Amino acid sequence: MNEIVYKLAKMIDHSILHPTMTDEDLRRECGVAKKYDVASVCVKPYAVKQAVEILKGSDVLVGCVIGFPAGNSAIAVKVFEADNACKDGAVEIDMVINIGKALQGDWAYIAEEIKSVTDACHNHGAIVKVIFETDYLTKEDDIVKLCQICTEVGADYVKTSSGFGFVKQANGDYNYVGATIPILELMKKSVGPKVKVKAAGGVRTLDQLIAVQAAGCTRCGATATITMMEDASKRFGN
Repeated sequence: MNEIVYKLAKMIDHSILHPTMTDEDLRRECGVAKKYDVASVCVKPYAVKQAVEILKGSDVLVGCVIGFPAGNSAIAVKVFEADNACKDGAVEIDMVINIGKALQGDWAYIAEEIKSVTDACHNHGAIVKVIFETDYLTKEDDIVKLCQICTEVGADYVKTSSGFGFVKQANGDYNYVGATIPILELMKKSVGPKVKVKAAGGVRTLDQLIAVQAAGCTRCGATATITMMEDASKRFGN
């Protein structure tokens, strides 16, 4: 694997999060992550132990979602969930904020929530990625404020979306946009120097992966890993 392809692979958090996924799906998708030597898998809490076992001996890290996908759990529950995931072997935690609290500007609550989960994870040596759900948080000032809070409390990453933040469209359908370049650039310039940016939601092609990299992202959640990595190998060589 050449350096360009390797760096692109190590941006990818391979998402294994759909509600219908079985243990067989988990094994298959962990195999995909291992084959392409991505940065990590991102799994549901019950699947952490299985993923750790499947990926033993590889360089692929195991991450876990917390309060996923709607962010509605109480702070103490999110802390417990994160602590349990870390004990099961997760070394990266992707937590969803309480979106309603952010929309109403209850920043004290949001700061306590993010700090509580971050501290619990750091006690285990795990890193924390904070999911804003930017399809719901449409005001730039709110996104900037969240970036500032994440910087202040020591979170490791800010992240756009869960991939499940469906918004009712004009035609009555539910869909989402996910990561956009303007939002990613805003997040990048609004965090402190120690906080990184993860794109998630809607990044499904190699060109999109390269675009979010150029916007300052060092990680990207993806389900289209095979397509992106096969295209990278064709474009840049093995």
